[in-house]
Amino acid sequence: MKYLLLLLTVSLFNKSNMDEIYNFSIDTNVKEWRVVNDGVMGGVSSSSLRLSAAGHGQFSGHVSLANNGGFASMHWNKSIPLTQEKKYIVLRVKGDGKSYELRLKGAVSQSESYVHPFATSTEWETIKLPIAAFYPQFRGRKLDILNFNFESIEQLSFLIANKQEEDFELLIDWIGLE
Repeated sequence: MKYLLLLLTVSLFNKSNMDEIYNFSIDTNVKEWRVVNDGVMGGVSSSSLRLSAAGHGQFSGHVSLANNGGFASMHWNKSIPLTQEKKYIVLRVKGDGKSYELRLKGAVSQSESYVHPFATSTEWETIKLPIAAFYPQFRGRKLDILNFNFESIEQLSFLIANKQEEDFELLIDWIGLE
C-alpha cells in the first residue's frame, strides 16, 4: 500500500509539471489532423486516423514500398509556444512494437522537419523526447543545420517509415510539454 501511494504521488507530481497540448477523447474532431501518405510522390501506402472505442487516436494502415513509397504520416498544424522551462515533448502511446518518428516544424512552410525516432511496445507507455534532440531532416536525409531551436511548434507529426512493407497501429492518448 505504501508503494502504491508513493507511485501515485510521483505520477501526480510528474503530470502537474506537464502542459497537455493535445488530448484524444471521444469528443475529439480527428479532422484537425491531416493524413499524408507516400501517394504525394507516387507511392501506394494507406493510413487513417480514427477514434478507438475508448476515445484514443488510432493511427493505422499499411506501408508499401511499391512505386518508391514507404511512409505514412499524420500532421497537426497548431501554434504551440515554447518556453525555456519546457524541455520535453511527452507522449502517452500504445504501439505495436514498431518504430515511429515524432516530427516538428517551427514554421509550416519549412521544407525540413525536425525528427525524433521512438520505439513502441504493445503496452501503454509514456515517452519523453528532449526537444533539443530533434534533428533536421529533408526527404529522409539528415541536414547539417542546428537541431530544433524555435520559439514555437507550428506543426507536429507522427510518421512511420521503417523501409519495409508492414501494417501498423499506433494508439495515442495525449501529447504534452514538460
